[in-house]
This record gives sequence, C-alpha cells and structure tokens, in this order.
Amino acid sequence: MLPSTYSSMKNILLYTVLMLLLPLHLAGQRKSKSAEPLNVIILIGDGMGAAQLSVPYYYGEGDPVFTKFKNIGMVLTSSARHKVTDSAAGASAMFTGSKTYNNAIGVDNDTIYRKNLVEILSDDRDYMTGLVTTSSVTDATPAGFYAHVSERTMHYDIAKELLSSEIDFFAGGGLQYFISTDGTDYFKKNNIEMYNSELSRIKKPEAGKRYGFLMAMDGLPAMLDGRGDYLPKASGIALDYLSKSEQGFILMIEGAQIDWAGHSNNTDYLLTEMLDFEEAVQVAYNFAKKDKNTLLIVTADHETGGFTLGASGESLYGEDYATIVPSFATRSHSATLVPLLAYGPGSDSFRGILANTDIFSRILDAIKKH
Repeated sequence: MLPSTYSSMKNILLYTVLMLLLPLHLAGQRKSKSAEPLNVIILIGDGMGAAQLSVPYYYGEGDPVFTKFKNIGMVLTSSARHKVTDSAAGASAMFTGSKTYNNAIGVDNDTIYRKNLVEILSDDRDYMTGLVTTSSVTDATPAGFYAHVSERTMHYDIAKELLSSEIDFFAGGGLQYFISTDGTDYFKKNNIEMYNSELSRIKKPEAGKRYGFLMAMDGLPAMLDGRGDYLPKASGIALDYLSKSEQGFILMIEGAQIDWAGHSNNTDYLLTEMLDFEEAVQVAYNFAKKDKNTLLIVTADHETGGFTLGASGESLYGEDYATIVPSFATRSHSATLVPLLAYGPGSDSFRGILANTDIFSRILDAIKKH
C-alpha cells in the first residue's frame, strides 16, 4: 500500500471515530449540566385565594409579576379531618407530603413524625435552607417548614427545634420565644449569628455558621404601620446568601399578614400586604430568571376571609361595573381552592388541580429528574 493511501485511510478512520465519540461527549456535557443542583423557592401567600392574587391587577402599578408565570394550577387545601384547613395542617401537607389534623406541625394524622423537605434535602443532598416571614419564625407556616410538634401553639418547643434544625438562614419575628431565663445565649450556643436591629447583607459568611434576623418580639408590624420593604429586602438577602451554596438551596418566603387582614376583614390591610407580597415574588422571579436553575413556586396554604372583588351595587340594574368594592364573606378560612404559579425547571408538573401534598412530591420529583 502506498504511503499516501495509508495516510488517507488513517485520517478517514480517525474522523469516523471522532464522529462516533462526539455524541457521547456532548451527552456527557449535558449530563454534567443537568447534574447541577436545582434550587427551590416557595412563596406562600398565607390566606391568598384567587381574589387576593387579583389585587395587584387593580390596585398595583404596572404589569404584575404573576403575569410572567405560564404554568398555573389550583390546590385543594382540606386537612385530614376537616374540609377547611388551618395554616399548620396546610404547611405540614406541603412540606411533608402528609395530610394531618388542624393545629399539627410536621406530624401526620396519628401524630407520627414526618420528615420534611428541609430535612430530606439537607440530609440527602446537602442543600442549604432558609425561611423569611412577616410573622414569628415559630408561627404555623414557617414552623411547618422545619418543626415537629403536636400543637402549633407550642412556640417555645418550636423555637428549640429551629435552633437545632438544618435551617441556615431565617428572618422574621418571634424573639420572645428565644429569650433564656438563665442567661444562656442559645444563638451563640448553636453557632447562629444574630441580627435584631436592621437587615443587612451577609458580606463574608463563615463556613458552618448560620444566620438569623429576628426583627420583632412576635409578628412584624403591618405595612399600614410602617413595616416598609422588609419582605422583599429580606428575600433578596436570603437569596444572596443561599445562592453561594454549590449544593443547591431551598427557601420558603411567607407573606403571613395577608391572612391576618382576611381574619380582620380589613380591606386596606389586605391590599397593602398583597402588594408587598407581590414585590417579594418579583425579587424571587428576577433571581430565578437570571439563574435559570431555580424552580419557583407561588401558592397559599388556604384562603382567608372569603374575599372577593365585586361590582358596586346590590341589584341587577343598580350595579356599577366600573367600580370595584372589595368584600368578605367570613372572618375565618374558607375551603376554596387556591392558586399555584410555577416557573423554571420542572414547573410544568404543577399544572392542573393538585392536592396540597402533591407540592411536596412534585418538588422532589423535579429535583430528582433535573
């Protein structure tokens, strides 16, 4: 065989091998990219039904961030023993995947401990975890994220669980439940760096240290009482800190006082809390859009107040369809389905009518498939 012919055949063989190996190489690259941990942000508008979600469209400025979500569902919220749930059972269902009785935190209908998302993702995948709320960090919804007690009123027991939990970052109220009677600094004992006066970015996080902001003795002030931009700002600080993790993170953000406004049937209270919550959603959406590796979920534990945005007037021919008159049907929770909006990788699995326990399983499925 002539040298030139041999060289040509050798080049052809090399080219063929490269063409065969290239798809495997590209597949490996895709696998490496998909193996990147999927971050999860869950925003809970406590007491937020469809009418509450509609508030920014009529009382806000500009196009509400909710319009940018294309994967939309509705959630059945009933608890194990009641058609109308409370926040404790609602949060427990979402974060443990198990229905339970009203007032229960992180236990099932037989008061058996149920592992929550924080524990599963921290233990199995080394995720960082955080929560932000406008209520006490020991209140029902945030407690359902990390704690296990038979009654939601056990604030001091819940506080102890937070101290020993996997939560890396928390912001809210509830300082009174952490005050020691013997002078012990429980935060320092549990390697938690605390801030009590103002929100600030954590510039140089220390390995192994946890961070907390407790800005009130119990719940934070209402927007009407001057809370300001606490919720969107705290959400941004949490995301800035948690996103430094190479293992991924899960963050729960709660607009707690939408619920309180519904209980008090206070329209101005509800409108301002809902607009504030939407600003926090905007912060989370901006992060998820830029990150491209974050599953963002916006939903509620239940609806409160039977809130509606009705036309003015009491009769068919006396109605003023140009004027909205917000009104309430009850001072309690309702059994109405609540909205769920999802964005990012895995968000298409949150379409349709879901049980609140489905949120737990579909988050884990999204992480597993990513």
